[in-house]
Amino acid sequence: MVSFSCQFIGTLMYRNYRFFVFLSLLFFQNLALADQTDTPLTGKEYLKQNAEREGVIVTRSGLQYEILQSGDGATPRRRDRVVAHYRGTFIDGKEFDSSFKRNKPLEFRTDQVIKGWGEALMLMKEGDKWRLHIPYKLGYGKDGYGPIPPKSVLIFEVELLEVKR
Repeated sequence: MVSFSCQFIGTLMYRNYRFFVFLSLLFFQNLALADQTDTPLTGKEYLKQNAEREGVIVTRSGLQYEILQSGDGATPRRRDRVVAHYRGTFIDGKEFDSSFKRNKPLEFRTDQVIKGWGEALMLMKEGDKWRLHIPYKLGYGKDGYGPIPPKSVLIFEVELLEVKR
């Protein structure tokens, strides 16, 4: 009887051990998969995926934009002064600047902004509201600037309010 109960307990412990190992493997496999799916996209991957979305227009330079609202006013030319509202975010959605939050649009010349903005503004009309997806080469480049890290893909929601000639 003692021998039977020892064998029974040994078998039970062995089965529980195997079950424990099995559960542990499942747990760690799920952790590894979660790590893979939660890995943030690189700028290059983001732009590639974004370019395939419906409604996204890609220019020869690599600038991507979506038309959120169409206006019918004047189109700025190089060196025109414009008034615009904007919101800037990184690809993870973190906001780094917003004239909307300050409730004060920005006035500037079209040739005094990053290349991606300048290119987009030359295509926009007064009243347009676009979402720009700007590759780092058309943004702040490989060095970054202020809160913008090097090689950052930037997203701007831009509303062109006025063109001043």
